[in-house]
Amino acid sequence: MADLDVLLSDLRLLVDVESPSLEVEALSKSAAVLASLMHERTGRRATVVDGPVGPHVHWSGGGEPKVLILGHHDTVFPMGTVAQRPFSVVDGRALGPGVFDMKAGIVQALHAVAALDDPSGVEMLFTADEEVGSGSSRELLEERAQACGNVLVLEPSADGGAVKTGRKGCGTFEVVVGGRASHAGLEPEAGVNSLIEASHQVLHIATIGDAAAGTTVTPTVAQAGTADNVVPAETRIRVDCRVTSAAEKDRVEAAMAGLSPVDPEASVTVHGSMNRPPMPESSSATLLPLAEAAMPGVLGVAVGGGSDGNFTAALGIPTLDGLGAVGGGAHADHEHVFVDTMVGRVDLVEGILRGLL
Repeated sequence: MADLDVLLSDLRLLVDVESPSLEVEALSKSAAVLASLMHERTGRRATVVDGPVGPHVHWSGGGEPKVLILGHHDTVFPMGTVAQRPFSVVDGRALGPGVFDMKAGIVQALHAVAALDDPSGVEMLFTADEEVGSGSSRELLEERAQACGNVLVLEPSADGGAVKTGRKGCGTFEVVVGGRASHAGLEPEAGVNSLIEASHQVLHIATIGDAAAGTTVTPTVAQAGTADNVVPAETRIRVDCRVTSAAEKDRVEAAMAGLSPVDPEASVTVHGSMNRPPMPESSSATLLPLAEAAMPGVLGVAVGGGSDGNFTAALGIPTLDGLGAVGGGAHADHEHVFVDTMVGRVDLVEGILRGLL
C-alpha cells in the first residue's frame, strides 16, 4: 500500500515547481524535476523529449508495450501563483496551483507503477502542452498509444471519484468581424460598425448548437473598439464548441465556416476548428471492467470536457480517462484534492495495470 506521507511529499515537490503552459524555461525545470522523481520512484530513468513549447517526459518499463499512462505537467496558472498559493494541506484538502489538474494524478500513477513487481509493458508520458491544445505533443502521444494498445488517462476524476468513459469533442473558433472606423459623433454613418455586425453574428452562432444531439456552441469572449467616440473597425469573438459525434463535428465546422456578414460592407473571417474529436463511450468498454474489479462500486460517466484521451480514442485505441485525483476546482483558486482518496486512487491504477499485464 502506498504511503500517504510520501505521496504528499512528492505532490508538494511537483506543485511548488511552476509549469505554466508555453513558459518553456519553467516547463524545462518541471520536466527535469518530474524525470528525477520518476527515476527515484521506479528505479528506471525517464527521457525528456524537447518540444517547441516545452519538454515532454517519457518513461518505459521495458518489454513489449501494453499500456500507456498519459497525462500532462503543464498548468493554466501564471508564473508567481505558487508564491501566492504554495502547496498546503488544510482540513483534509491538498491545495496549490495544478494540484488537482493534474499533478496529484501524476504522483498517484508513479506510485502505482512503482508498486508493480515487474513494470515491463508499461509506459508513461507526461506532456507539456495539453492545456493549450497538445499541438506539439499530439504526434508523440498518438505514436506511443498505438504502440501500447491501451491508454489510461490520469486527468482528474469526475464528481465523487467516477472515472470518465466518454468525452465530447471540443474546439475553439475566433470570428473576426471587419468594419470601418469613423467619428461616432460627427459622422457615424461614414463608418461600418463591426460591433453591430458582430451582434448579428453572435445571435446566429448561438443557434448552431443542438441540445438534443449534445452539441453546444457558445460565444464566450468578445473584444471590440478602441475608444468611446470611434465607430469600431474590428470586433473579435471567441466561440467554444462541444460535440458528441463526428457528424456533429463536421456540421459545426461547416456552419462556422459558412458565416457571412449581414451588412455587405462588413467582413467576417473565421479561424479555428474542432481540435479534439469526440471520445465515444465504447472506447472504454474493455477497460472499465478492470477499474470496477480494482475498485468495486466505482462509476463511469461521460463528460463534456476534452483531454488527450480524445485523440487516442479516435484512433480506436481502448482509452479510460479520469483515473487521477479526486477533488475539485480545476483551473480555479480553490483547486483541491481530497487527501484521504489518494491511496485508493493509487490502488485503482495499480489494479488496472495488473489486469492488463
